[in-house]
Amino acid sequence: MNAAAPIPAAPPRWRGFNLCEMFITRADPRWTDMTISPRGQFDENHFRWIAEWGFNFVRLPLSYRWWSTPVAPNTIDEAAFVAIDQAVAWAQRYGLHLSLNLHHVPGYCINEGSRDTFMPPEPFNLWQDAAARECFIRHWEFIARRYRGISSKSLSFDLVNEPSRCTREAHELVIRSTVEAIRKIEPARLIVIDGLRWGNDPLPELADLGVVQSCRGYMPAELTHYRAWWAGEHSSVPTWPLKRADGTIVDRAALARELAPWFDLKKSGITVHAGELGCYHHTPHAVFLAWLDDLLSVFSEQDIGWGLWNFRGSFGLLDSGRTDVTYEDWHGCKLDRKLLNLLQRF
Repeated sequence: MNAAAPIPAAPPRWRGFNLCEMFITRADPRWTDMTISPRGQFDENHFRWIAEWGFNFVRLPLSYRWWSTPVAPNTIDEAAFVAIDQAVAWAQRYGLHLSLNLHHVPGYCINEGSRDTFMPPEPFNLWQDAAARECFIRHWEFIARRYRGISSKSLSFDLVNEPSRCTREAHELVIRSTVEAIRKIEPARLIVIDGLRWGNDPLPELADLGVVQSCRGYMPAELTHYRAWWAGEHSSVPTWPLKRADGTIVDRAALARELAPWFDLKKSGITVHAGELGCYHHTPHAVFLAWLDDLLSVFSEQDIGWGLWNFRGSFGLLDSGRTDVTYEDWHGCKLDRKLLNLLQRF
């Protein structure tokens, strides 16, 4: 399948935050600690503060169920895009690059499975069913037409969050088909694809597409997801460097080794960006900061940008709910100044 098109220029090193107000719907009672702001609404102040603090990037992880349903997944409610339109406009106003990411797509979500008992199941499987693939492409075609004409300096499309539970061949078919469809509408649109296996494995087989590839910064999981209810049991309070029960030490050098395949991909000419990274709020603050300092220094050495998950909420800069932080009042929000200072260094 030929998706050849004019390749957009490589972006600058984006550094910023995920804004999570639409990554799950109002009907889902989970992750209230990640969605402190009203769901379905973005806040102009967040865009302004992000820019004033020196960052240049926001990523919007989105659930398609804001504008469609699993009962009628091919039907798109345009009115639901008003909030996204406003976010796109605010990003342009404040000089931020905005990446639209489909976190929950027709036929797939990284969070679905045994723990996902609150939402109706998907009617098909993105990686196995042609109808799901066609529906997924339909949604991206709608988005491409809606934002046609906005420069790739301001806007990119991140196709599907953390693809997993599929073969490389099935994933490649979905991605190539979707890139081809988008570029028929907007040949120069900048496109981002997440690595396989929860964003951890690069995709050299898609190097010819001229897209940005997005990795993750959630390693080691027993530190980044300590006491995270959706991620399994990690009972020992983490330290940094981390010493595992078998005596293995995870330190800065181990992070670099883990990310080495991504660095090799970047050396081949592919732009790499870490679309998500961070630690859940039960990780001790001092441990989190020490780990993050090392992780960001590794990314910085490779000239790779990043997006903290999230801006306001349990992984974030504002209102994180950590019990071991002396917060600063920031326009009614609780600001983690130590974290802000660390992020600004990179």
